[in-house]
Amino acid sequence: MDAALRIIGRVRSPLTDRKTAPKQNYEGGIRAEIAVAPTYIEALEGLEPGDEILLFTWLHLAGRDTLRVHPRGDAARPKRGVFSTRSPNRPNPIGLHKVEIIKVSPDGILTVEPLEAIDGTPVVDIKPVLPHPKGI
Repeated sequence: MDAALRIIGRVRSPLTDRKTAPKQNYEGGIRAEIAVAPTYIEALEGLEPGDEILLFTWLHLAGRDTLRVHPRGDAARPKRGVFSTRSPNRPNPIGLHKVEIIKVSPDGILTVEPLEAIDGTPVVDIKPVLPHPKGI
């Protein structure tokens, strides 16, 4: 079985430190860019400004051996299992970010917001946010 993870691009952001980056995109996420690798630029066809997308990132600075954390990094709160938190520290540190496309450049640069990922974070997939079938 092939279990390789392909990096399709990288985040370009002024956020450079895990400790000072927002915990969630709606808590101070900023405008950032996704530099899509030349091999995958063709796959951006059909994406337009105003579209909402889900970015899947590889949280390359996360601890992969962490199973319990203090929620939101607050030591005053009791530890919980990582699967009940949004902590980047987990066995397979995949980030999920819902953002809006601001601009799609022909050279493979997606400008998006709000994003809380730090500069250099690898991007592993992009998926459109589909409307709810019941219109909700």
